[in-house]
Amino acid sequence: MSIDLSSLTIAEARESLKAKKISAQELTEEYLRVIEEKNEKINAYLEVFEDARAQAKEADKKIARGEAGVLLGIPLAMKDNILIEGRRISAASKILEGYVATYDATVTARLKKEGAVFLGRTNMDEFAMGSSTENSAFGVTKNPLDVERVPGGSSGGSAAAVAMGGALAAFGSDTGGSIRQPAALCGLVGLKPTYGAVSRYGLIAMGSSLDQIGPITKTVADAEELFEVIRGKDAFDSTTFPDGTYAKRNVPKRIGVPRSFLKEGLTTEVEAIFENALKVLAKKGYEIIDVELPLAARGLAAYYIVMPAEVSTNLARFDGVRYGLRKEGEGLLGDYLETRGAGFGAEVRRRIILGTYVLSAGYYDAYYGKAEGLRRSLTEEYNNAFASVDLIVTPTTPGAAFKIGEKSDPLAMYLEDIFSVPANLTGLPALSLSMGNLKVGSKELPVGMQFTAPHGDEGGLFHVGKDFEKEGV
Repeated sequence: MSIDLSSLTIAEARESLKAKKISAQELTEEYLRVIEEKNEKINAYLEVFEDARAQAKEADKKIARGEAGVLLGIPLAMKDNILIEGRRISAASKILEGYVATYDATVTARLKKEGAVFLGRTNMDEFAMGSSTENSAFGVTKNPLDVERVPGGSSGGSAAAVAMGGALAAFGSDTGGSIRQPAALCGLVGLKPTYGAVSRYGLIAMGSSLDQIGPITKTVADAEELFEVIRGKDAFDSTTFPDGTYAKRNVPKRIGVPRSFLKEGLTTEVEAIFENALKVLAKKGYEIIDVELPLAARGLAAYYIVMPAEVSTNLARFDGVRYGLRKEGEGLLGDYLETRGAGFGAEVRRRIILGTYVLSAGYYDAYYGKAEGLRRSLTEEYNNAFASVDLIVTPTTPGAAFKIGEKSDPLAMYLEDIFSVPANLTGLPALSLSMGNLKVGSKELPVGMQFTAPHGDEGGLFHVGKDFEKEGV
């Protein structure tokens, strides 16, 4: 049978596989064909796994035996910072050149248990530092909807893989919006789970108190299905929590809009699309309520203190001694300086230096301490808002996908994260999905809408997301 990859969902693929309308090998072959046709231009994949066909063949044998597995034979892509045992992994950095993972990330192990087929590892901003996938040591990823524009970042390769039809779904990591922002710019769905809902074991760390693994999909239902597979307590990650940790909430009916926060960099065109989306929600029976989040606009400043501080600590381990790139210098310190200087790109070096500065004696209290204090206050502010509303909605980004090279000023790039970083600072779950298209020149480019929920209420996000999705906006 012919396979329409553009609209295929996980549930549809599973039913077709179960009914033997298609085989896992045929499905995988079709994705590999698209990758071969498009990846050279898009650069979504850093590596396509040679044994993807063998994985699919094994899945067909299991299907024939009647074995279960909610993802049995489903082809997925993995961001290049999530470990798969026996596979190369680089976090798109030269400093990890030639490194092969010695174990599976917990997320990988859970996907394997359910029978997923791994197509390859996707491009990203180096060590997940960026909002455009222009910072990869292995070349820029392009947006399949307009190859002159970025796909977002840092999980831009994962989003581009799905958008170009080169994977049924993909996984990324989200430290300040790195799943939601590329999903929005590529017209997809992206989920950043509650902090601790998904294990970080086997994820190359950027900011340990901010990072979360999550899915990038074509539909909210697909995102929900993948989340249910990867979620849960993990003995290897003490920050994970068991089911029942957070009280179950009612089906969401009241949606809060922080209008003063929306004035921060939102273009008038995106604002008009957002207001139309609010009308759709109101017509669906949701009560739209204005809420005040005065600290939210300061979240970006706090994030760019907390995050670099954690970056400088996490990346100290890349020293040329234990694994990855090694450059010879004069003595041990020389080896260290030469290796890190050659192995890290400009954005990574910038954040290491900034993080080391804010953690240094004399500046810790002035910067890092205050940022952490604001983080606690921001969390309290959101929790207070959730006493009067069930969800909070904003645009995902201030605008649509921008042109490659357009935001060479780091501060302009950082402002892309203004609506997404509060969810990471507070640990709240957030879901991005397309709310419409923006006319940019001769192109119609998607823009995203982001729902944020109380801790542990991914169910509320999925409910409203699927409800909004039915309108086909």
